[in-house]
Amino acid sequence: MRLIHRLVAAAAAAALTAATSASPVQDAVERPAVMTQLASRSVLLGAAKAGDRLVAVGERGIVVLSDDVGRTWRQAQVPVAVTLTAVRFADAHNGFAIGHAGVVLVTSDGGETWHRRLDGNQAARIVLKEAQADGDAGALREAQRLVDDGADKPFFDLHVFDARRMLAVGAYNLAFYTDDGGTTWHSWGRRLPNPKALHWYALRVQGQTMLVAGEQGLVLRSDDAGATFRRITTPYHGSFFAAELSGPQDMLLAGLRGNVWRSANGGTSWTKLVGASTASISATAPRGDGQVLLATMGGELMTASLNESTDTLTAVRNGMSPLFALLPLDADQVLLLNGQGATVLKTKATK
Repeated sequence: MRLIHRLVAAAAAAALTAATSASPVQDAVERPAVMTQLASRSVLLGAAKAGDRLVAVGERGIVVLSDDVGRTWRQAQVPVAVTLTAVRFADAHNGFAIGHAGVVLVTSDGGETWHRRLDGNQAARIVLKEAQADGDAGALREAQRLVDDGADKPFFDLHVFDARRMLAVGAYNLAFYTDDGGTTWHSWGRRLPNPKALHWYALRVQGQTMLVAGEQGLVLRSDDAGATFRRITTPYHGSFFAAELSGPQDMLLAGLRGNVWRSANGGTSWTKLVGASTASISATAPRGDGQVLLATMGGELMTASLNESTDTLTAVRNGMSPLFALLPLDADQVLLLNGQGATVLKTKATK
């Protein structure tokens, strides 16, 4: 079974995790991350701001913190050794991190300490209990398969509404929501029209609007805060690994082979944005003034506009090592994550 996280990023991290540990994946859910002086130079896959602090997550449960805008890093205590794929904060103190084996971690002290609130085994039991309550035979079979598989399915993206409410999405149509900081969870999988149980790679929320994008060009949109979802038709049928919303109507999707598509009317029509690279887009992030930064598996950094008529991507940095994630720090700096850790790149905002 092959799991893709923003192309090769998670696959490489998972392979490294397996190669460095003789224990099964589910054992890593119970085993704390190893403290190492090389933590900040490990494969890092996601980053967020917690007030003035930077928090980055990656392979083998590594979480690193920086209080000096990325100049130095220190490792946090983490109760799991599975690869972590993304992190978001509601404020300077309260945040969530997600990862392989259906893991969701929470922190209330700015990332200093973390607590496990969900894993794949718990998630499967929740799905099974809800299917039993509904009495749907097909849903029961799918739920039992999740239970039998165990904790082997990763989350890839999340949105944090506030300190208590969070939605995470991932492989095989995983979608879990909490409104009490992770004490209780609800599966949203049956809300999502995804009959093939394709992977979800990107989740974005803007007011009442939600955008979910994933494998085989599957894109869903909700205009009622997630109560219902409908499919959005796009011109591209390959996987989308990243998405952005700058308003209820302005959307950007990016993925395989450098495909970047923009819609200014809620998905009714699309414009393809063209750049110098055909490398797959691994991550995007809004920068302000309608600008979006895009990172590629070829190591390029580019900008796109959500509210201008131009259909050209602007290069900020030429290709180097593959980029797995990025985090704009201000108008002139961006944090880049790759297989060697985190780097702060000084750049100039594109007008």
